[in-house]
Amino acid sequence: MDDERTTSGRARRRAKPLDRIRLEELAVSYVARFSTSAGKLRTYLQRKLRERGFTEGEEPDLDGLLHKFVARGYVDDEAYGRAKAGDLAARGYGARRVEQALRAAGIEDDLRQALEPGEDQRRRAALVLARKRRFGPYARPAEGDAEAQRKLHEKRLAAMVRAGHDFEIARRVIEARDVEELEEWVAEAAEGYE
Repeated sequence: MDDERTTSGRARRRAKPLDRIRLEELAVSYVARFSTSAGKLRTYLQRKLRERGFTEGEEPDLDGLLHKFVARGYVDDEAYGRAKAGDLAARGYGARRVEQALRAAGIEDDLRQALEPGEDQRRRAALVLARKRRFGPYARPAEGDAEAQRKLHEKRLAAMVRAGHDFEIARRVIEARDVEELEEWVAEAAEGYE
């Protein structure tokens, strides 16, 4: 039963080992379906090789295949990084989470640094999260005693920090008196003031 795998109680034939042509076909199929980085494509192909094996004697030349895909424009780490960073910021995630996502995608250090959001983008993302989660001036008035309000304040701060925002930015958003104050704070950063 070496050529079968059991999945959900049913026996299934093991997929045939890959050869160079099939490996390249898998790579083309992957980049056609997903926006990806060279690092993510490498991880995908390595997983497929572990699962299925390789028919030819030596290991396949993944570096050569990835280089070919980059040269042809099938994979563009900078475009992928910009899109990913923009998407995360638009959803309210902070600079630390953006950096973590780009690192996980295999984006090189220098490109990650170049894609790091500016102060105005950091503030704008914090405002997006506060609006979505109803934090700071977007929240309903807190009910309960002082201890319950303090715990809620800490919980909201922690949520913003987990979303990748610096503590000072999170504190500023949570403790803002009104929405206009936050909008002015974001506008100051956009104009280059601190």
